[in-house]
Amino acid sequence: MSTTGKEYNEMTKKASPPSPKVMDILKAFLIGGLICAFGQALNALYTMAHLSETEVKAAVPVTLIVLTAILTGIGVFDKIAKHAGAGTIVPITGFANSIVSPAMEFQAEGRILGTGAKLFTIAGPVIAYGCSAAVVYGLIIYIFGLY
Repeated sequence: MSTTGKEYNEMTKKASPPSPKVMDILKAFLIGGLICAFGQALNALYTMAHLSETEVKAAVPVTLIVLTAILTGIGVFDKIAKHAGAGTIVPITGFANSIVSPAMEFQAEGRILGTGAKLFTIAGPVIAYGCSAAVVYGLIIYIFGLY
């Protein structure tokens, strides 16, 4: 017995309850905002520690990435992300989580074929696209003398 597209859609609607969209949006906004506010607090803290502007610009994202990696490793970040949804994806913390999660998941397969091979499963295309886009953008700027 095969199911038609319409029957499949009806079964899907019955199996998956509707999500509370307003609450999901509110949580994503608030938790994403808290992450960004924490980044601003780090910025102020590092500035008060008399780091140069260049050092502050490097220290803040590195701190957020390291903290996210640690929180992902101990299972806390996933609990936060469960409630925040896209609020944890948009800031740089989502990138750190996308690197650490596959590495943890496939560590049982060994360091090379597990962790090493799967480390950039999700983040690899993002890095490749970002680098390619930067080269194209740089060439456009160079050719048209916009800088």
